[in-house]
Amino acid sequence: MNRQIHIGSCAWTYDDWRGPFYPADLPTGRWLHLYAQIFRAVEVDSTFYAVPPPETVAHWLEATPAEFRFTCKAPKSITHQKRLRDCGELLSEFLEALRPLKPKLGPVLFQMPPSFAPEKSATTLRDFLGELPQGWRFAIEFRHEGWHQPRFVKMLEDHGVCWTWGDLTSVEDQARGPFEFLPETANFLLVRLMGDLKNKYVGSGQRRFRYTKTMWPRTGAVESWAVRLKKHLETVSDIYVSVSNHFEGFAPATMRRLAESLGEEVALPPRNASAEMLETDGKQLTLL
Repeated sequence: MNRQIHIGSCAWTYDDWRGPFYPADLPTGRWLHLYAQIFRAVEVDSTFYAVPPPETVAHWLEATPAEFRFTCKAPKSITHQKRLRDCGELLSEFLEALRPLKPKLGPVLFQMPPSFAPEKSATTLRDFLGELPQGWRFAIEFRHEGWHQPRFVKMLEDHGVCWTWGDLTSVEDQARGPFEFLPETANFLLVRLMGDLKNKYVGSGQRRFRYTKTMWPRTGAVESWAVRLKKHLETVSDIYVSVSNHFEGFAPATMRRLAESLGEEVALPPRNASAEMLETDGKQLTLL
């Protein structure tokens, strides 16, 4: 697979993956190490809830090879509480925490809530973009269709901020796909294959499913995304793809099939393997 494309999951610490992906007796502190021997990227969800402490960032660096890439969500204090207003100090604190990770850092993602709409927030977005520091890759994800206007595309283009491409279509609508509005606003792309989030939780807020196997096959959608990503390799420097469990039910299987559609073979660990099936050679974990 072209080394410009970095495919990863939306986090790696799913307890549901104990058995289907991680050996049941492998300590959780070794999960990232194993994950990074198989895939080349990951989206860090934990940074949405708190700024990571130095020891956590040091572990991420130590556990992953040089070519590995992290996409980090900006804290919800910036995107959901401040809603991009008066958050310069919070952003500076967050970026400073990520600075040691910078050699392996892909985009910093501002994931905005569906209620963040242009009617009340267009000026806020303009001011926020104008204050972003140089030397970082930033992406923003809009969940409100009101932003789907040329003037907002131009606003992101002017600041080199990536318009995140998201696939939240239902399984029933996957043939139609999410391809109606996918502007290219930076010299890289961030694609998030999330699935239909309306079916993610029951009314009590509990998850409906355990993510241990493919439950909603989206073969056509995965192949369509592979074709589209190939077309953009000549116009951007890097493409980052984040895959949710909820897209098909088990993100490692989706990532493997997407990688194979792009020409790279990926071998997943045997289901229900033990840690004894892994050969440890220094810092390298190799599947037997």
